[in-house]
Amino acid sequence: MMMLLAAAAPAPPKWGFVRPVDHAVSGLFVTLIMMFLCWMMINRARAGLPIPAIRKIAGLDAIDEAVGRATEMGRPVHISDFAAGLGMVTTWAFWAYLAHTAKLCAQYDTRIINCNRDILVYSVNEEIVQAAYLEAGRPDAFNRDDIRFYSPRQFAWAAAVCGMLMREKPAANILVGAFFAESLILAESGNLIGAIQVAGTQSTAQLPFFMAACDYTIIGEEMFAGAAYLSREPVLVGTIVAQDVLKVAVFLVVVVGTLAQTFLPAGRNFISNWLRF
Repeated sequence: MMMLLAAAAPAPPKWGFVRPVDHAVSGLFVTLIMMFLCWMMINRARAGLPIPAIRKIAGLDAIDEAVGRATEMGRPVHISDFAAGLGMVTTWAFWAYLAHTAKLCAQYDTRIINCNRDILVYSVNEEIVQAAYLEAGRPDAFNRDDIRFYSPRQFAWAAAVCGMLMREKPAANILVGAFFAESLILAESGNLIGAIQVAGTQSTAQLPFFMAACDYTIIGEEMFAGAAYLSREPVLVGTIVAQDVLKVAVFLVVVVGTLAQTFLPAGRNFISNWLRF
């Protein structure tokens, strides 16, 4: 009886990926295609060959506007990322924004303040800001004390940053990266001192708070696209372009499958059967 039941049980996909479940083979195909696209686009970007361009988003212009306003008012610029860790992809994106903002501040002779909760990221941020001042030809204007390490604990760090905002009163408050429950606390503190605020995060749970309290918000994937646009780093640019190419391909598959299911009797269930192979 057990042998008969086993024989009658549905067979798992032939080419399962990670786990033998339905649709696993489609995940395998998508993974392989994405790996190939990333490899191809990164190599083309490194070789200087043409690839699809990344357009400039409005939030990047807002950062330039915020730094310009701080310069006119003679007040500093604050830029931070809460969940900064060396292994987090949001940290790598934040570094592009930090380098761009530090370069603008160095050119305009404007103070830049960066608050950190990870000692390793703190060291990297210090080097990035110092390199921006060296590149601008103003190494003496770099103030090491403005790159600050506070607490690794969430609300202790948030309280320290809010205290800094109230004391220093920066004219620009730039929050880019991964944020959690402290997002609205920071944004409201910036709002109280009248700072122009630019925020960006991939966290869908925190986006509503930034959109309500900040002047400009870089939404979701735009944060990574903006980092690639600012840095022009081949790895960042190549992966963003590969991701967009795959999105277009998936969209076309959805459209073709919908048309086949709707208008072609012979094409009905073809895609669903292929996905379950």
